[in-house]
Amino acid sequence: MTIESLSAVTLATHDMARAVRFYESLGFEITYGGPEAPFTTLLAGGGHLNLVAEAQERRWAWWGRAIFHVASVDETYRRAVAAGLEPEAEPADAAWGGRDFHWTDPDGHELSFARPLT
Repeated sequence: MTIESLSAVTLATHDMARAVRFYESLGFEITYGGPEAPFTTLLAGGGHLNLVAEAQERRWAWWGRAIFHVASVDETYRRAVAAGLEPEAEPADAAWGGRDFHWTDPDGHELSFARPLT
């Protein structure tokens, strides 16, 4: 058996409308659900980013980081800043051979936007 691809990553949120606004401001496009839905799917290249609404008493801890390849790291950064988001740092070339920047979404999920340099 060979794994062919990753279909989706699902992240929990306590506030679907806030989460949808955040991801739409980065250029993600809704394919299912929306700000009032309990489950929303956003297009992420050939895959998907799902958001699931959880009750306020449900808590989660650090789990890792989702990394999205984008056509232009710098343009994605400019778009995020123009939308009022505050990434942790400006884009930079990384030791792994790519350029990236990252931040934490309003629900505590770490995200990176990257592009290989070669």
